Amino acid sequence: AAAAAASSSPAAALEHPFTMHNRVVIGKVLAAGKALVGQTLVVGGWVRTGRVQGGGAFAFVELTDGSAPGTLQVMVAQEVYDLKQLTATGACMVVRGELVESPPDKQQPVELRAAEVLFFGPCDGKSYPVAKTKLSLEFLRSVIHLRIRTNTIAAITRIRNTLAAATHEFFQGHGFLSLQTPLLTASDCEGAGEMFQVTSLLGKAQEAASKPTPTAADLDAAQQAITEQGDLVRTMKAEKKDKRKIKEQVELLEEKKKHLQELQELQKGGLPRKEDGSIDYSRDFFGKASYLTVSGQLEAEIYACAMTSVYTFGPTFRAEDSHTTRHLAEFWMIEPEIAFCDLQGNMKCAEEYVQYCCRAVLERCHGDLEFLASRFDKTCIDRLEAVVKEPFGRITYTEAVETLQKHVAEGKKTFEIPVEWGMDLKSEHERYLAEVVYRRPLIVYNYPKGIKAFYMRLNDDEKTVAAMDILVPGVGELVGGSQREERYDNLLARIKEVGLPIEPYQWYLDLRRFGTVPHSGFGLGFERLILFVTGIENIRDVIPFPRYPGHIL
Repeated sequence: AAAAAASSSPAAALEHPFTMHNRVVIGKVLAAGKALVGQTLVVGGWVRTGRVQGGGAFAFVELTDGSAPGTLQVMVAQEVYDLKQLTATGACMVVRGELVESPPDKQQPVELRAAEVLFFGPCDGKSYPVAKTKLSLEFLRSVIHLRIRTNTIAAITRIRNTLAAATHEFFQGHGFLSLQTPLLTASDCEGAGEMFQVTSLLGKAQEAASKPTPTAADLDAAQQAITEQGDLVRTMKAEKKDKRKIKEQVELLEEKKKHLQELQELQKGGLPRKEDGSIDYSRDFFGKASYLTVSGQLEAEIYACAMTSVYTFGPTFRAEDSHTTRHLAEFWMIEPEIAFCDLQGNMKCAEEYVQYCCRAVLERCHGDLEFLASRFDKTCIDRLEAVVKEPFGRITYTEAVETLQKHVAEGKKTFEIPVEWGMDLKSEHERYLAEVVYRRPLIVYNYPKGIKAFYMRLNDDEKTVAAMDILVPGVGELVGGSQREERYDNLLARIKEVGLPIEPYQWYLDLRRFGTVPHSGFGLGFERLILFVTGIENIRDVIPFPRYPGHIL
């Protein structure tokens, strides 16, 4: 009966189902307020701050387990544990005790009075780099493995989690299927060429570097051995020798040819090369040049052309030697593809998705937003509320250029890069439109074909394509998308026009040959969405393990 009563207690309902000691998540304790007062609980976490008081009779420890922006205060008497160890910032502890009401002058309504420390993981405060003092985000990048212990990175991580959950909720709720597209590809979706190459040939070249370079005599001897072995095989065939023995000599001939090829490669640095000196990728693992993907879009189109609505959510890569606050070498993308959808439907989907994400953060992470607003961007909450309430602005690319040129002519703004029709708008132009002119998210559409990818649908004017970007305050471009070119002849012409080889995209062209369908899609940089939501300035601070030139954990 006692066991049944315990399992039905309010505290039992909050216990984490997969952890030791029936631990209760701190975030749920804080959310319950005084409802659990008088209950015996087990909590676990890391010490944010600690102090010994009462002449060494007891200590107060602020404990966090990452589940909420707040901490739970735990009072520990000296007879329970060594207080000096217990109060070290960064230490880990699991403690059992009674939840009691805090004194009226305390911010938290409850605290835990410890009866037993079930586990303790000590921390050397002298060498612990993430101390109680305020630390810059730049410094925290130098201790990637520990920066999650700070309030700021923890808040960003919870918001990132909410945005990821909201992403799946939105698309699943609208009938999309989740699709896992490959990270390895032979296609350059963007046509930019800034891709990380994947090859197994370098290992062979490294091995070759440890071997002596073959001499001309070595090559002549290998060639002579092939000639002699070839003569032997021809003689055996002419004399109609035993087929099994002939086969053995043929295999030996092939081994000698392979040996000569290896010597030739060693002489050229260990890499297989064609006659013109270029690397022979037919000898590589996949039989052709391969890369880390910059987008899952092309593969997603395959499934959209059969399953109607799909989306991908995964890592993408760009070998761009950029050190700006807006670029990473590895970043996450959300890329939906929708069949029977034109540019207007695509813009509507993108707008509603961004609004859904912002609404989710406002409802589920308000405490984290308040913390970030107090430290980094005091306007972040108001900005999200405006996004949720107001429709996005919409203008054509031509109207955007004319607006920027007008503001320059009137002396309202001077840009580092002059604005002219046909250029790819820069961040300064995009942010000015979103932050100053419209003061809200803005959709710019119908861009010049010369600055957009080959797969975007050509408009009737044959100068622009059915492309769109969503520009947001503080970030600039957040979303890029288009109606895809569904007409075979037009797509083939565009591939040739931009100078891409046909063969790697033959399968993409086949989608237009066999049951082509009007379809659209967009890509949203997940980390840029987090920048917009949080107000954090550097993209390296909103991804758990940032990869950028010269830096990889």
